[in-house]
Amino acid sequence: MTGYRLAVCAEMVFLDLPFPERVTRIAELGFEAEMWTWAGKDIDALVKTGATISSMTGYLTGALAEPEGAEVLLRTARQSLEVAEQLNCPRLNLHGTGLDDRGLPVVPAAVVTPRMWLTAARTLTRLAALGERAGRTFTLENLNTAVDHPGTPFARAADTLALVEAVGSPHLRLNLDLYHAQIGEGNLIELIERALPFIGEIQVADVPGRQEPGTGEIHYPAIAAALRRFGYQGVVALEGWASTDAPTALRRFREAFSGS
Repeated sequence: MTGYRLAVCAEMVFLDLPFPERVTRIAELGFEAEMWTWAGKDIDALVKTGATISSMTGYLTGALAEPEGAEVLLRTARQSLEVAEQLNCPRLNLHGTGLDDRGLPVVPAAVVTPRMWLTAARTLTRLAALGERAGRTFTLENLNTAVDHPGTPFARAADTLALVEAVGSPHLRLNLDLYHAQIGEGNLIELIERALPFIGEIQVADVPGRQEPGTGEIHYPAIAAALRRFGYQGVVALEGWASTDAPTALRRFREAFSGS
């Protein structure tokens, strides 16, 4: 038996289908669904699928650590909360700065200064207050800067965890992405144990290639066993591409985390 639930990012599988149909297929296979930005999506059609949307991006543009960018982020976070209410989506995901369509930071940072840390913590505190009023939780995701997101500030899991701890609100949690953490830091099981009290969600994909478990170097059955041992009760989400076809990828994902 597992205490956690499984979800799949609809942005990365069933790519030949319209987005609402991807969500429907994911739900039919017994998973919760996740999505990135809500902009440009048919929200009414997503509601009609009846699927559980467990996470979505919580802003459109903006940045945590720059005052003007923080105001933009907060404004678009309020818009995102309205969409999350329509979808009954409990978690809204954040990054250190806005990302473009290639995953590159809109406001790159070669050096993160003490002032940027302070501004980021203050911005996240305000976001947590928004989440509390709306009954939702914002999650701050770690990213890797070596392969996918060079120049992103507050990218390492150590950085995102420090910010979440500093804010100290149950409405700001860590989205611990193990694909990114393996590239940037490694030592995944110890990282999970250290971060466990602050984790709102765990995302997975294998390294290299960002595909489903079993295609790379991470031994995800060992990760799954550790999550059961630690008593993790949240969501584990596949945020990865299918190495062959989506049904096979989702089957391999489920098998890696089934506990059998």
